[in-house]
Amino acid sequence: MKTQAIERVVVINDDCIRSGGAAGVMLTSIEQLRSRGVPTTLITGDSGDNPDLARLDVELIALKGRHILEGNRIGAALRGLYDPSMAAAVGNWIATRDTPGTIYHLHNWHKVLSPSVFVPLRKVASRLIISAHDYFLTCPNGGHYFFRQGKACNLSPMGPACLAASCDKRNYAHKLYRTARTAVRQLAFGLGKTPATVLVVHDGMIPLFELGGIDRRTMHVLRNPATPWTASRVAAEQNRQFLFVGRLEVDKGVLLLARAARRSGVSLRIIGTGPLGHVLRRDFPEIELTGWKSKQEIAELCREARALIMPSRWRETFGLVALEAAMSGIPIIASRAALITDDLVRLQFAVPFQSDDEDELARAMAALVKDDAGVAKMSKHAFENARFLAPSPEAWCSELLALYEHKLADANRQTVDRLTPAKQPSPFTLTHDMWR
Repeated sequence: MKTQAIERVVVINDDCIRSGGAAGVMLTSIEQLRSRGVPTTLITGDSGDNPDLARLDVELIALKGRHILEGNRIGAALRGLYDPSMAAAVGNWIATRDTPGTIYHLHNWHKVLSPSVFVPLRKVASRLIISAHDYFLTCPNGGHYFFRQGKACNLSPMGPACLAASCDKRNYAHKLYRTARTAVRQLAFGLGKTPATVLVVHDGMIPLFELGGIDRRTMHVLRNPATPWTASRVAAEQNRQFLFVGRLEVDKGVLLLARAARRSGVSLRIIGTGPLGHVLRRDFPEIELTGWKSKQEIAELCREARALIMPSRWRETFGLVALEAAMSGIPIIASRAALITDDLVRLQFAVPFQSDDEDELARAMAALVKDDAGVAKMSKHAFENARFLAPSPEAWCSELLALYEHKLADANRQTVDRLTPAKQPSPFTLTHDMWR
């Protein structure tokens, strides 16, 4: 049987800018695919304002949708459940442009696109990869976490106990809304026996998705690519400032970090933006808030870091920032809620603390301030060994292309099996059997 070549990759995501780790991974995939000459289309839920995409010669389909937090509250809530315009746009592309050699790769969908995009993707499920950057595919609050109680959740998503649990970071009413959205997603695209592939970034995600009804055989593990902020080791032992890089939101644990830093008396720099920015400026004036910074700017600022703090309250699926820092020689203080933490500790360049334990985090920072020799040792371990925890963008793209080719081969085989008539017994056999 002739092997089907990759003719085009269609990447689908809520937005087209580096708004977070998931969007960054999505854009890295496009950059790598274009560097290898793979024709690439990006269907983005936002306005498509990213000049780098033109430089990469990417076909850009901007759906000009609105974020779920924008506009009239009722209208936004309805769009978040099911936006028919998003389904129509994706469906139109598939109806007019699809070929047997086209791969579809869906990233984030829950902030702009809505579950509606899953409906047209049913037609190409055998050639579809769904990247799970969080747990929203099965878990209503996206984190398998009791945000208000500060503890992990091992309930079966959408089961009776889950439906009764007030686990959302806002309130129970919001939990019910997100439950409805998950139900719509389930109706739009069943993941129980789908030919699509769910791409997870850490093997620790697999048992949680199995709780949500996704077959283990549907999942494929491929860790996100990571590159260091700096080419040379940051001499962390000579620095005194602690660093946080990420969204300023409750689930990232940034308020916990601010309180712990004040308690331990250490200097803290926070890079990032988010809804808690005004709270930090008002209540913690001693903290340096830089706002959003490019990777090049982070490379300069991180040279003053003694350690990076990853205080995630939820089950962080990967923790890309921690690996970028560690590859640069910066030790890590990490919440045990993050799946990557055990790996960082095993390679001896991270100090773990229990999620939501402000005292333990404060003690960890205070201890590192006093231990120059220990910080130097951790820094060297990080610089030498962190690279083994994630592939380079080039190696990652090679694995991604291998997965795409495998999907096309499977899809082609299914098509041939479906179109090939079942072998019929010969007339002689029928006659012979009649006389037996």
